[in-house]
Amino acid sequence: MFKSVVSLTIAAVFSVSVFAADTKPEFSDYVATLKQEALSKGYSSELIEPVFASLTYHERIVAADKTQPEVVETLSTYLPKRVSETRIRMARERYQQYLPQLEKIAAQYGVQARFIVALWGLESSFGNFMGTYSVPSALVTLAYDGRRESFFKQEFYQALDILAQGHISLDEMKGSWAGAMGQNQFMPSSFMAYAQDGDGDGKKDIWTNQADVFASIANYLKQQGWDNSKTWGREVLLPQDFDITHAIARGSLQRSEWLQRWAESERSLADWQQLGLQRLNKTALPVRDINAALVLPDGEGGRAFLAYDNYKALMHWNRSYYFVTSVGYLADLIVAAE
Repeated sequence: MFKSVVSLTIAAVFSVSVFAADTKPEFSDYVATLKQEALSKGYSSELIEPVFASLTYHERIVAADKTQPEVVETLSTYLPKRVSETRIRMARERYQQYLPQLEKIAAQYGVQARFIVALWGLESSFGNFMGTYSVPSALVTLAYDGRRESFFKQEFYQALDILAQGHISLDEMKGSWAGAMGQNQFMPSSFMAYAQDGDGDGKKDIWTNQADVFASIANYLKQQGWDNSKTWGREVLLPQDFDITHAIARGSLQRSEWLQRWAESERSLADWQQLGLQRLNKTALPVRDINAALVLPDGEGGRAFLAYDNYKALMHWNRSYYFVTSVGYLADLIVAAE
């Protein structure tokens, strides 16, 4: 019975995929339909004409989206690559170079400067790698591919809004193959929600304007509840025979489900102390009135972290334990004594 159900399911999927392939329009026809849709939404011809004339289908984007590598990593193999000696050095140099500007923005938004620099460094290597694809073309290519058409169409319309507001020109609107833009790699929807005009020139330029880049990163974290009286978390040692159910349960989840698991794990540092957790140097945890959840990026037997509320803000930026840990480590190393 099970085998026959699986066979029928495979046959159904195959027939649907063949049907979809037979009826899929040419890219040029898809673009023409999308253009009419954009005009019906009220976008002006002056905006629409050059954008749609520029749209190009990129097979490499579709290939990249479908064949993202399944790399087997552990945190211990990931961190040295993301938080390399070179990146640490560059982060410290940029931190000192822009310190007056960073301190002003940090005070305005309530976000420590070291976390702004860490995100900047990890997202685009301090603006050195922002992507070279036309953002509208990348988004329409992915919408045409069809697997997440609704999402990428909405991102495309957000990109049109950014152009309509004059924050960047079409020629300069470059990004990754997935449509992430600028030195902080915002998707258009994140740009519209969080980007800031850091220097008051009337534009939100996350491609070339450092004040706008820093203010936009800080505003994102602020809007997600950042508390600059706290850090991100700390690595800890677990006692032998520790009850692993105290940690956040693993698994790919919607953010609401993940936050529920956070709430189930969260308790005071004093409570974690009672459960036997220690700092890496085997001393007692700090005596502070702070709650934390327990995160095990590699599961049982791997490294363990007590995560504070700011960890949740970083997980909203990128819901990856590895990424968030790299941000925290780099931020700490920026201001650590050499």
